[in-house]
Amino acid sequence: MPRFSIIVPVFKVQGFLRECLDSVLGQSYTDFEVIAVDDRSPDGCPAILDGYAERDARVRVLHLAENVGLGRARNAGLAEASGDYVLFLDSDDHYTPGLLEAVAARLAATRDPDILVFDHVRTHWWGRGGRSSSADLLAAAGTGTVSVRENPEYLHLFLVAWNKAYRRDFFLRHELAYAPGLYEDAPVTYRSMVLADRVACLERIGVEYRQRRQGAITRTPGRRHFDIFPQYESLFAFLRQRPDLAWACPPLFERALDHMLFVLAREDRVRLGHRPDFYRAIRSFHARHVPEGFVPPDSPRGKEMRLLATASYESFAAARVLRELRGFAGSGKRRVTSAVGRRAGRALYAARSRRPLDPQLAVYSAFSHRGVLGDPAAIHAKAGQIAPHMKGVWVVREDAVDTLAPGIDFVTPGSRRYHEVMARATYWVNNVNWPGALAKRPGSVHIHTHQGTPLKYMAADLLAKPGARHGFDVPKMLWRADRWDHSLVANRHSELVWERAYPCHFSSARTGSPRNDVLVNANAEATEAARARLGVPAGHTVVLYAPTRRDYRRGGHVDRIDLARFARDLGAGHTLVVRLHPSLAKGIARGMGLADLHRRGVLIDATDEPHVEDVMLAADVLVTDYSALMFDYANLDRPIVIHADDWAAYTASRGAYFDITADAPGHVSRSYRELAWLFDSGTWQDAESARLRRGFRERFCEFDDGLAAERVVRTLMLGEGMAEPGAAGAGRVPGPATARPLMDAHGRAH
Repeated sequence: MPRFSIIVPVFKVQGFLRECLDSVLGQSYTDFEVIAVDDRSPDGCPAILDGYAERDARVRVLHLAENVGLGRARNAGLAEASGDYVLFLDSDDHYTPGLLEAVAARLAATRDPDILVFDHVRTHWWGRGGRSSSADLLAAAGTGTVSVRENPEYLHLFLVAWNKAYRRDFFLRHELAYAPGLYEDAPVTYRSMVLADRVACLERIGVEYRQRRQGAITRTPGRRHFDIFPQYESLFAFLRQRPDLAWACPPLFERALDHMLFVLAREDRVRLGHRPDFYRAIRSFHARHVPEGFVPPDSPRGKEMRLLATASYESFAAARVLRELRGFAGSGKRRVTSAVGRRAGRALYAARSRRPLDPQLAVYSAFSHRGVLGDPAAIHAKAGQIAPHMKGVWVVREDAVDTLAPGIDFVTPGSRRYHEVMARATYWVNNVNWPGALAKRPGSVHIHTHQGTPLKYMAADLLAKPGARHGFDVPKMLWRADRWDHSLVANRHSELVWERAYPCHFSSARTGSPRNDVLVNANAEATEAARARLGVPAGHTVVLYAPTRRDYRRGGHVDRIDLARFARDLGAGHTLVVRLHPSLAKGIARGMGLADLHRRGVLIDATDEPHVEDVMLAADVLVTDYSALMFDYANLDRPIVIHADDWAAYTASRGAYFDITADAPGHVSRSYRELAWLFDSGTWQDAESARLRRGFRERFCEFDDGLAAERVVRTLMLGEGMAEPGAAGAGRVPGPATARPLMDAHGRAH
C-alpha cells in the first residue's frame, strides 16, 4: 500500500498535462500512486495519459464513459485509491520539486494528523505571482498541529482541494465526497476542517496554481456560478444535523457570505444582467442561515454583509459604485483620458457596423498588410475556384499596392471603404492579429492561419523571456486573439503550443497549412520553373541558407558564417541562395554585403522575394538554424541541415518548445568546419539524413496533404464536409527536386 494516492482529474488540458504529470513523477519521494481520471476529455489528453501509464507503473488511468465534472471525477479516483493519504491535483497545475518528501516528513513528525495543509504560489498567465494569503497562518502553526475549534482563523486557509493531504480513512469515515457543479471544494473543505481533530501545516510552496486566462470554468461568466448556493446549502444542512458543531456556524457563515460577495463582484463570473438575481439569492441565504448574534467583520466586505439584511440590490450596487469611483478619482486624469479615447475609437467602428453582415464577403490580410501572401493567399485563391460567389477583398498597405496582381480587389487601412468592408465582412482571414480597434461582430468568423510551426516561444510563453518580448504587449496581443474562431494547425505539436501560448476562445482546426499545398503537390516541372524565376543556372545544385533572427543581439542579426566563403567552398556546379528573416530584410542584408555578392554572382539574394514557396521549391537542400521554414520545407522531403552553433544562447534568450539539435530533420553542425565537411563529403544527403527527415515529416507534416486550402474553404467557410487531413495524401511521396543527379563539392554525382 503506497503512502500517497495522488488523484488527477483531467479534462481539456492537453497543453499542460505533461508538465503536471512530470512534476509528480519526478518527485524525490517515490512511494505513491497516481490515479489519473480522464473525464471524457475530447482532446489529446486520453492518449497522453495512456502513454504515461505504459511508461510508469505508478500511473493508473480511469477513462470515464461520460463527462461528469471535476467533483465527481475526483470521487471516481478516490474509490480506486489505496494510499494512507489522498492528495488531489488539478491537471493544469503542478507540484514543486521536493514537495512529497517534505509532506511525508511533516506527517511523520506530527504522527499522522487528519489533514496536512501546504502553501501554493499563484501563477498568472502574464507571469508568476506572489505567495498565498495563507502563508502567515501556515507559519504561525509551527511544526505541531492545530484544532480549528480552538483556532477558527484557520478556516481562512485557501478554499481548494489541492493544497491538502487527507488521511484516507478520515476522509472515508466521514463520507466526504465532492458534489457536482462549481464551487464543489467549499462543503468538503469546510466539513473536513471542522471535523478534524488535528490539522498540520507546512509552510512550504507545494503547488504552482495556474491562473489560466481562458479555459478555467470559474472564470467563465454565466448562470453556472449560481451553483455556489446549493453547495453552501449542503454544508449548512450538514451542520444542522450536528449539534456538536454549532460552534462552527458563525465562522462558516461569515466565510460563505465572503465567498458569495466575492463571486458577485467578479465580471468574469456573474454577468451584469444576472447580478440582481445573484444578490437576491445571497440575501435569501443570509435570511435562512444567519446565526443568532452574528457580527460581520470590521472590513469593507463586512460593510457589504451588513447591507444584506436591509438593502435592495439597487442600494447595494450604488454603494459599491460610489466606493469604486472614489478609488478611480485618485488615479489621475491620464487614465480617464485614455479610457475616453478608447471608447471614441470603438464608437467610430460601431457606426460602420449598423448594416448586416454580408455572408458572401471575406476579407484577407497577411504579414501586417504586406500583400497577397502566405496562407491567406492560398485560401483566397482556392475560394475563387470552388466558391466564386464569395467576394474576397484584401487589406494592403499603400506602399504594397504596386505588388498586387491585376484583378485583386483591395482596400488600404484607414480608408472609408476599409471601414465599410471590415464592418460587413463575415469571414476574416489573417496570419497576424487584426488591429485592436476592429471589434468582432456577432456572426463573423475569424480564421487565424499563423505563420508556421512554432519552435521558439510565442505569445504568453514569452512572459518568461523578458528580452525576447521586448516591444511586445502580450496582454494586448491575447486580447486581440480573443476574436479568433479557428486556429489552423499542421500538426499536433502546433495545436498544443497554440492552445498554451494563446489562452483564448478559439477552436483548433486540423486543416494543414494552406501555403504548403504547393509544396506537397510539387513536381520536377514546378521546381525547374521556380529555379528559372530565381535565375539559377541550369544543372546546378541549389543550397538555400535561411537563418532566423537573434533576440539576444541588437538588431536581431548575427553573422553566423562567411557567405562568400561558403559559396566558394560549395564548389562548381552549386548555387547558394540566401533568404534572411523578413524582420531583417531592411538594412541588415546590405550590412552583410548581400547586394554586392548578388551583383557579382557569388550567390542569389532571395530575401526580398515575396513568395517564399518559390524559394523553397528551387532548393535541393535547406541549411538553417532555427527558422520555422524547416517545417514547411520538410514537405518536399529534401535534405535539411541544422547549423546550431549558438543553440544554448538562442534558447536562453528566446526559449524553445523542444531541442531541435536532438530531434533534428537532418544532420546538425555546430561550427563552420562541420558544416563545410557535411557538404564536402556528401554526408548532407546520406541515408541517415533521410532517416531523420522521415521521422521529422511524420511529426510535423502530419496534416499537410495538399488539400489544406480547400479544407479551410469547404469546412470553415462553406460549412461542407471533407475527408480528414492526411487521408488523401497517405503514402504520398513528394516529387523530386530536379530530374538530374545532385553533385557534391567535387562534382561527384549522388
